[in-house]
Amino acid sequence: MSPKNLNASKKTHKFLLNKLKDNRILQIYKKFESDLDVKDDFVVAVSGGPDSLALSFLAKIFSIKKILKVKYFIVDHKLRKESTSEAIHVKKILKNYLINLEILPWNGTKPKKNIQSIARDKRYELLISKAKKYKIKNILLGHHLDDLFESFFLRILRGSGLNGLISLDKKTKKNEVNLIRPLINVDKKDLIYISKNIFGSYVEDPTNQDDKYKRVKVRIFLKQLGLEGLDRKKFFLTIRNLKIANENIKYYVNKNLDKNITFLQNKKKAILKESFFVQSDEVVFRSLVASIQVVGKKYYPVRGKKIDKIIELINLKSSFKVTLGGCIIKKVNGTIILLKE
Repeated sequence: MSPKNLNASKKTHKFLLNKLKDNRILQIYKKFESDLDVKDDFVVAVSGGPDSLALSFLAKIFSIKKILKVKYFIVDHKLRKESTSEAIHVKKILKNYLINLEILPWNGTKPKKNIQSIARDKRYELLISKAKKYKIKNILLGHHLDDLFESFFLRILRGSGLNGLISLDKKTKKNEVNLIRPLINVDKKDLIYISKNIFGSYVEDPTNQDDKYKRVKVRIFLKQLGLEGLDRKKFFLTIRNLKIANENIKYYVNKNLDKNITFLQNKKKAILKESFFVQSDEVVFRSLVASIQVVGKKYYPVRGKKIDKIIELINLKSSFKVTLGGCIIKKVNGTIILLKE
């Protein structure tokens, strides 16, 4: 780095660190730092909204203090004609703070249905691909407390089980990469405060106001509940208690997978012992989902209804052979065998 650029870097770092003199921003950063247990380089997923811009600032401060390298990416879904220009605008905003943002375009045919869900999956795919290219195992996402509540009600509407209801967790893993949500305990209003104070503005996605999307309808519903006296702290406590119950189930699932399944041929084949199915319904369900995902080498787990049908076949049929999730599943002489398709 040239002396001129080094001097500019020091000035920018000093400017950013000085923002912590604002007591509200300092308290938000302290919470962020205590919640972010990362000791290696990481990726920051940016969208341009107040959540991700606040995350960009907090992550930049964290990287300065911890002397870590950070990669910043924004996915241009190309679902709206303005998306590319918006991504370029966000790139210019962040460049003023020595944040080098790379735009990842989503090229190709776009879906007609389930647009937001498919776009989310594509976003993760692009981000994880980049993280792996740079041999980085952690991606920071801008999900916050409001997102947690919205996702909870969305999953209720979809008929999700316990695992689905609390799946927007602080840390999850996809394709061997950690997806970390260090803002999950932070209110959106605090993130808006940071974005306005640091950057002056942010990108407003018009789809966030379009009530043809179920998430927007849930957002409006939650605002109405707030006016009726919804206690956010008690709601958060409920979700936390559900997470504790879910962790207990995970313990027995892992125990079942460890003791009652034998993987062969570099995990392209699995034999499920009879005792695999002598567990609670939820443990059997989750264990079978995990087994199929391992053998089938699939990125996402098989949907619940299909697993229910397989379990029904296992209980009622003396023998069968079906394919699901990249696996051939068959019952031979009372033994369940999974084979890579």
